[in-house]
Amino acid sequence: MLVSLALRRASASRGLLSSSPRKQVQFAFSTSSDSAKKTPKEPIVVTTTTDTGVTTIRMNNPKKLNGWTEPMLLSLFDAFQAAEKDVATKAVIVTGTGDYYCAGVDLSGTIKPMHPSELHNMIYTSNKKVFDTFLTFPKPLLAAVNGPAIGASVTTATLCDHIVAADSATFLTPFARLGVPPEGCSSVHFERLMGGEGLRMLGPEAFKPTGKEAAEIGLANECVPDADLMARALEVCEGWISDPARLAAPRTHRGHTDTARLLEVNDSESKDLADAFLSEKFLAAQADFLGKKGKTVPSAVFKGLVATRGLWKNLYTPFKG
Repeated sequence: MLVSLALRRASASRGLLSSSPRKQVQFAFSTSSDSAKKTPKEPIVVTTTTDTGVTTIRMNNPKKLNGWTEPMLLSLFDAFQAAEKDVATKAVIVTGTGDYYCAGVDLSGTIKPMHPSELHNMIYTSNKKVFDTFLTFPKPLLAAVNGPAIGASVTTATLCDHIVAADSATFLTPFARLGVPPEGCSSVHFERLMGGEGLRMLGPEAFKPTGKEAAEIGLANECVPDADLMARALEVCEGWISDPARLAAPRTHRGHTDTARLLEVNDSESKDLADAFLSEKFLAAQADFLGKKGKTVPSAVFKGLVATRGLWKNLYTPFKG
């Protein structure tokens, strides 16, 4: 199919994704065909646990701004599963290595060649799994946002129990600009957390608060100097751990939204996202976005998909018509 062929060209241009064997608490995945020939020097996600029971899950691909490629997401899922099963882990911190917290989903590192109907379903199931992972994790979660956060890395952070933002942090959710609907429960959760400021973040303005502004509007719980970020994150987690009643209680979500409701919202948003992803509006916006970033090959692929959409648009069934 044309979608499959176009995506295959993009895949071939960047190499095939493959994975290396996982270790107990450190996970290493290759991100190109060249790297598949040798063991990566550093794992793409690093987990460490203190003797007080705080596990830190660190996104560790600073050259790619800790963007969520398929290997990054797989290793994050594994790290969350390991932390959930580990009796020594009482609370979890999620943070990033380098200047960025996370640049969001890297489409060039997540899409594989496939039939339009398979791609449509993959987008739905993959998106739903990302946010369900944060929603259903049974132990206290803290996001230590060490720098710019974009897209899904912002919305997943809001599903944590607490956000500590560094002074250098910024928060960007440019969904409207990209022609896609809100995700990560943000269609409901942002307004509950921030009121009108949340709508500014989701709308065409794509308001991008700094760490200080995020704390002022309710997106983050607090903002601290960069040098104090991890110490403060550990202090908050150790405070939770010292309170047996806090650890024994089921997780609640900021904004007083119950988990069952957020799971419903995530399911609906994931269906909307899958439908939007194959729409002409999104494909054209993505081609423009990638072109401005200098990513000429992926941009050309999306332009090709726009041009040929009339030939393949009936090969999948939208969730919502």
